[in-house]
This record gives sequence, structure tokens and C-alpha cells, in this order.
Amino acid sequence: MFDLVRVLERLRDIETLRVNGRVVQSVGIVIEAQGPSCSLGEVCAIRSREGGREVLAEVVGFRGERTLLMPLGERNGIELGSEVVALGKKGRVKVGAGLLGRVLNALGEPIDGKGPLEVEDEYPLECDPPNPLSRRRIREVLPLGIRAIDAVLTCGKGQRIGIFAGSGVGKSTLLGMIARRAQSEVNVIALVGERGREVKEFIERDLKEEGLKRSCIVVATSDQAPLLRIKAAFCATAIAEYFRDQGKDVLF
Repeated sequence: MFDLVRVLERLRDIETLRVNGRVVQSVGIVIEAQGPSCSLGEVCAIRSREGGREVLAEVVGFRGERTLLMPLGERNGIELGSEVVALGKKGRVKVGAGLLGRVLNALGEPIDGKGPLEVEDEYPLECDPPNPLSRRRIREVLPLGIRAIDAVLTCGKGQRIGIFAGSGVGKSTLLGMIARRAQSEVNVIALVGERGREVKEFIERDLKEEGLKRSCIVVATSDQAPLLRIKAAFCATAIAEYFRDQGKDVLF
């Protein structure tokens, strides 16, 4: 049977006219564009006039009638007059049990060469914080598998801890030991601002296969765009929230 109501609803949602913008200025890491019509946090594509390169950027503000964007990658190829196309979507990350044992970039894309991700759902990068009255009190001990910590600095489920020290004294080694030995079901590890060589060293030397198989690692190295490093933290948080909502004990 022909469903006229549904057809009319779909017709109302069709974008019959798309108005794109143009790059008019670029100062530092901020790109100014005349148009298009978009909202804060929306992702846009900046295309070179020759059409050979496309750079993704996020709307971070407005100045008068101009749109301010920050690129999510290298800005090579962006020039005065480059086309700016609003993609109509905000940041989301693909989630699922298939993330375990994988290494992702700041946008949640695999960089470990193990093929495409097996995902079940998508989560927004920025979620509302839970009601403080809905949080469970810290009552259970979380064994980290490090006898010195478990005995003297006992941690609880839901607690936040920090490891602060100078370079070369064993922070990554200790983090890898915790990831391997802690009594958690899932580890979500965000490596933000690390040097490129340190990422592989951490995975192969400190985390090892034992820790990697129940971990998801999100990486944004120090040589990547500032916005990508921010996105990496949001991406890792969204992944941890997904596993939390699945009833898992998550070490993040």
C-alpha cells in the first residue's frame, strides 16, 4: 500500500538547495569562511578549487557573518576561495566489542592495519554528564595488581587517580603494568600528545599482547593538529562510556 504520509515526510526532509561557502581568510590555526549555514560543532569539508584534496574542519565559532573553522588535519591545499561544504553532522564515534585489541586515531578510525572495525553502534563525542545523584558511591576496592599501590594507596571503583613524574622514570611502564594486571574487564587508553615513537614502544614493550587484547587505544601524537588532540580525549571518553553503559568494569 502506498504510504503518502511517509512520502510527504521524506520530501520535507530533502535538501533541495545547498548553499556552500568559501574560504576568505586563514590566520594561525583558524580558517574563516563566508558561509555556509551551519551550527557549532558541525563538521565541514574544505575542498581545493582543483578538487584534488578535501580537508575536514569543525565549526568553532562565528564572527559577524563569517564562520570560524579549525581543521582536523593538515591544511595543505587550502587556499583563498576553497569551497566549504557543511556535511550536516557532528562528531560521533563507532563503538562495539570489536574495538578491543585495536588502535584508533582521534576520529575513531583504525590505524593498526588490522582491517575495518566490527562495530555495533555510534556514540556522540560529547555527551551530557550523568546526574551527580545517580552516581554510585565508591565502596568497592579496585585491585590494580601492583602490590605497593594496593597495599598503601588502595584504589576504589569509580575513583580517579593520577601518575605524575618527570620523563624517563617509568610512568608508561607503570601504566602498562596496571593495564595488564588490574581486575577490569575493559581498558580504554588515550595517548594524547605523545611522541610518535613512544606509541609503538608503549604498545609492544609496556602493554604487550596480554594487555592489548582487552584494551582500546586512542592515539593523537604531538605533531598532529591541536583540535585532533582534543578530539582524541573526547573519542576515548565516548568509547569508555559505551562500555560502561554495557555494564562492563572499565579502566580509563
